[in-house]
Amino acid sequence: MTTTDLTLATFESAVVNNPLVLVDFWASYCRPCQAFAPIYEASARAHPDVVHAKVDTQAEPELAAMVGIRSIPTIMAFRDGVLVYSQAGAMTQAVLDNLVSQIKSLDMRVVRAKIAARRGVVA
Repeated sequence: MTTTDLTLATFESAVVNNPLVLVDFWASYCRPCQAFAPIYEASARAHPDVVHAKVDTQAEPELAAMVGIRSIPTIMAFRDGVLVYSQAGAMTQAVLDNLVSQIKSLDMRVVRAKIAARRGVVA
């Protein structure tokens, strides 16, 4: 599977309508982004059940600002519409594969309960 480009108009729908979405925030001038791109593409091929999306921060500055991107590359992961991971910096293939495995194994009932507890809401 290949990666999908997201825009301000398509971001929310992609995150909400897919069980697991990884988003790579990048820019063409960014050397670490360029080095990470083949690793991300390989992950997309290795994990066809995961949506691998990309956001060009130069083309989508409003979207990048909306989600708080301060450094690139930044990887965000959404599981069942919930942001479960956000970290700046490129990673190796092994680290990315490990991240995907960890996110797949999350018990989202536990995640939602923790979010509710932080907000002071009983789950």
